[in-house]
Amino acid sequence: MQPQTPDSEDEFPWWLVVAGICGIAIAIVIATNGLYLQVLNIVSRGIGITIFVTLTGFFLASALGLVLAVMALSQSVIARQSARFYVEIIRGVPILVLLFYIAFVGAPAFVTAWNWLTIPLQRLGVVDAMVIRDFPLLWRAIMALTIGYSAFIAEVFRAGIQSVDKGQIEAAKALGLTRLQRFRLIVLPQAIRTILPPLGNDFVAMVKDSSLVSVLGVADLTQMGKVYASGSFRFFETYSIVAYVYLILTIGLSLMLRRLERYLRRAEEARERG
Repeated sequence: MQPQTPDSEDEFPWWLVVAGICGIAIAIVIATNGLYLQVLNIVSRGIGITIFVTLTGFFLASALGLVLAVMALSQSVIARQSARFYVEIIRGVPILVLLFYIAFVGAPAFVTAWNWLTIPLQRLGVVDAMVIRDFPLLWRAIMALTIGYSAFIAEVFRAGIQSVDKGQIEAAKALGLTRLQRFRLIVLPQAIRTILPPLGNDFVAMVKDSSLVSVLGVADLTQMGKVYASGSFRFFETYSIVAYVYLILTIGLSLMLRRLERYLRRAEEARERG
C-alpha cells in the first residue's frame, strides 16, 4: 500500500511564512538604509510601465490567442492549418529574438507598407507619411509580447475548449442555439475552469518577461535599475531591489490567482450540490 501524499491545498503554507518573514526583514532594511531607499525610489518609477506593458500585452495576447484557438478548432482546413502554422512558428522563436525582430524589422516594414498603401491619401493631404519615430519603442515591445504569448495562450484556450463534454454541445445544437450562443453560454463557462490555472501562469510569466523590454530602452522596472546601476556602480543594491520588487509582484499575483481558482471551484461545487 503506497503512502498518501497530503493535498497541497490543505497543507499549511510554511514556504509563504518564511517568504513573508524574509520580505518583512528586507523591507525593514530598505526603510532604515538611506542607500536602499534611494534605489527603491528610483527603480519604482518604472513599475507603472511594467504594469502597463504586462496588462496591455496580456489582454491583446489573450484576444489573439482566443481567435487562434477558434481557428484551430474550425471546420475549415485553411483556418486550422493557418492557426497551427502561426502557433508552431511563433513558439519556436525566443521572446528576446522576437522582440528584436518586431522592433527593428517588423516595425520598419509596417511603416513602409503603411506609406505605400496611403499614397493616394497623402497626395490629397488627408494623412501624412509615417516615419519610424512615429512607432514608439514601447508599443513595439508590447506587440512583440502580444505575438509571442498569443501562441502559448492559443494552446491553453484550445485545450480548455476541447475539455468540454461534446454531449453538451450536441444538446445545445438540438435546442437551436447558434454557434456563438453555444460558445458563450455552454463552452466558455465550463472551459474557464481548465483555462484559468495555465492562463494565470502565463500572466505571471509575462510580468517577468516584461523585463525584456528594457533592451529597447523602455523605462520599465529593469531599465530604471540598469540606468541607476550603470551610473552609480551599485550593482548589488540595485539588482537586489529590482529582484525584490519583481518577487512581490509575482508572488502576490500567484496568491491572488490561486484564491480565485479555489473560489471558482467552490462556487461550481456549490452549484452542483444545489
